[in-house]
Amino acid sequence: MLPARSQETMDAQYRVGGPDDFEPDADEAQEAERRTAEVDAAGHGERLDRWLTGIAPEFSRNHLQALIERGCVTVDGRALAKAAHKLRAGQRVEVELQPTDESRAFRAEAMALDFVYEDEHLAVVNKPAGLVVHPAAGNWSGTLMNGLLAHHAAAATLPRGGIVHRLDKDTSGLMVVGKTLEAVTALTRQIAAREVHREYLALAWGRVEEPFTVEQALRRDPVSRVKMAVAPANLGKPARTDVYPLGVGDVKGRAVSAVHCVLHTGRTHQIRVHLMHRGHPLLADALYGGAPALGLSRQALHAARLGFVHPVTGEALTLSAPLPLDMAAAWAEIGASDLPE
Repeated sequence: MLPARSQETMDAQYRVGGPDDFEPDADEAQEAERRTAEVDAAGHGERLDRWLTGIAPEFSRNHLQALIERGCVTVDGRALAKAAHKLRAGQRVEVELQPTDESRAFRAEAMALDFVYEDEHLAVVNKPAGLVVHPAAGNWSGTLMNGLLAHHAAAATLPRGGIVHRLDKDTSGLMVVGKTLEAVTALTRQIAAREVHREYLALAWGRVEEPFTVEQALRRDPVSRVKMAVAPANLGKPARTDVYPLGVGDVKGRAVSAVHCVLHTGRTHQIRVHLMHRGHPLLADALYGGAPALGLSRQALHAARLGFVHPVTGEALTLSAPLPLDMAAAWAEIGASDLPE
């Protein structure tokens, strides 16, 4: 039997995922630098992408290949889309040097953000499912960080725009963000010391009628690098999740349970892997074998409660966010209980 619901804390360090295509807007295309050069005898027979590194050495060959594919390179006035095209001496090459995707990542993008708390030091945002937290390969635009840069100018001076922890792209719920370097530093230390308390609501396959704890180390899956897996203690990082039942329903003859999860650590995909390990994958969590149901098309996981000490005022803050519409409808359908006080 579990002890009383712990106020121990967790370190919520979630990775982002899921590629989103990005195309430069018209203003960027107009601002791009153009360089023109003639192929000399030494360049005769050279691949187009390799030759371009000579006139634009500050860009990687991969980026130059991407510019070729976008139609940004012309040879004798004709756009070429093949990086392997062999040049001839005397040809005239023009390249439109658009900025790299990485350079676009730290730009302000106005977006509607749901703040449940905000002062001059920090903010707590209720992140919707589908929003990537921080720019990374494949996600250079439209992230929470881009929105924060538009929300307050000081974010541009802070590490990662003030973001001190992450949620998975398709997990909804609460995140704390620093607005000053002092707050970012203090919040980062609280997270590292596991002094930030986080609770989640989830819908999982199978029947959960008694509380249980999963205490299994986690590591990167040795077969699939996009997944995490349980591991022997000496090979993974310690991880503990307390799970409490809030209701059980039936979906076409299969049991579905609503559960309340309290984290004592914040490993990547921790709840998803721990519940899957116990035979209860989350609804609609394709990565870990959870079939969709009850209208859900993303993993049924919501960061519902967040507790921490304000790094400047010393006030103990406990904040909560209601279930988003998709999970709320599924929650109601199985008649699950609310998050306990």
